[in-house]
Amino acid sequence: MGYIKSAALDETGFVVLDSYGEEVDPQEWLSIEYVDWKSSGDTRFAPLASAKGEIECNGFWNHTPPRTDKDGVWIPEQTDKAPTLTRRAQEPGANVGRCRIIELQPNTYADALYNLHQDDNNRLNPDGTGWVVRGFFNLTDDKNSYFVLRENRTDPSIEYRVALPAGAQLIVDTQRLWHAVHHDGTEPRYCLITSWESGPELDAYMEKYHAVPTAPQFEVAQEALDAGQAEQARRDAARAAYYAAKGKAEVQAMSEA
Repeated sequence: MGYIKSAALDETGFVVLDSYGEEVDPQEWLSIEYVDWKSSGDTRFAPLASAKGEIECNGFWNHTPPRTDKDGVWIPEQTDKAPTLTRRAQEPGANVGRCRIIELQPNTYADALYNLHQDDNNRLNPDGTGWVVRGFFNLTDDKNSYFVLRENRTDPSIEYRVALPAGAQLIVDTQRLWHAVHHDGTEPRYCLITSWESGPELDAYMEKYHAVPTAPQFEVAQEALDAGQAEQARRDAARAAYYAAKGKAEVQAMSEA
């Protein structure tokens, strides 16, 4: 049967929406509670909706009973402090799973490449239902930062770099695309991330805000791109060597036991 997916994401795996034009009080993301949760760098997360309405960020499949990333439970002590962000997450009318604000500390382009990852949004998602994708609404004005999106983690031939000023809005099939952010700044970056179920509601929302499957490429000097790619390869090789050596040591320990 297959999943219900949005045709708007077929071409590149992501769309860029109209920039959000209304001001949001920074206290909506500064006054709520964060938990340590590492994802693609030095990060913390402040959940607005979670599996059971608790202030935690675990995948819904790690709860009892396990389930897919849908039907998130809103957390009143968080949403009461962030009413505008909550309304933005609810505006499409699509089913919401996890909804949270990420706090990302400054990093390098090489860090972003090393931390490129795909999300496991659709674990336990029943066939014939809507495919889960994610919305990213940039909250802080990070003019020198950009989203890195790739079809293949180590292949730079298809790399999208999307600028992240305040109000930038993307919807990404993060189970398809490898993604991370290069945050070039001195203060943390904040972004609202919402898991949405694909379907007519989300399609209508994307149409309303003129979603396009591309964006002007954030320009980066070729020398910097090459250096980042080389550093990603170096770190990958070092990690592979570490785990290979660890495996040999464990095998040796078992043989001597």
